[in-house]
Amino acid sequence: MEYTPRLKEEYKNRVISALKEEYGYTNVMQVPKLEKIVLSRGVGAAVSDKKLIDYAVDELTKITGQKAISTISKKDVASFKLRKGMPIGAKVTLRGERMYEFLDRLITSALPRVRDFSGIKATGFDGRGNYNLGVLEQIIFPEIDIDKVNKISGMDISFVTTAKTDKEAKSLLAELGLPFKKN
Repeated sequence: MEYTPRLKEEYKNRVISALKEEYGYTNVMQVPKLEKIVLSRGVGAAVSDKKLIDYAVDELTKITGQKAISTISKKDVASFKLRKGMPIGAKVTLRGERMYEFLDRLITSALPRVRDFSGIKATGFDGRGNYNLGVLEQIIFPEIDIDKVNKISGMDISFVTTAKTDKEAKSLLAELGLPFKKN
């Protein structure tokens, strides 16, 4: 028997029919779906200490279960002592099974560990059906050992969907289980 993530199964069985009913889609291919999740992290202090990039890459790799890559600067900025080509951050792009697994862990175990959590803001949409979420501490993820963290820092999580509007994208992400704040 082939393994499929819980959220992927739920998307096929429940979310597609719920969205078809809500928006009146006539074809299954019209229903928006989650294409990819991108986790990125800027490490500004990496200009002076190169090991910080390795820590960031290692932590993103532990969180996602997929090897993260370091990002490099595109131009010189003298006031930041930054040269073109220097490593300045880390990112990882998740698709398919790993994407659904990460989303499941984010919803069920990471977000509930945020202090005074009352839901995520619904203002992070970009007008094209994509959603951006900022996480302030990487220690909300159970994969990170608090004793081995050298510096608490956040990351950006981008959800890229095939939705045409923000309303469709919000409906999709809410059906998948993202806990949006009630107005």
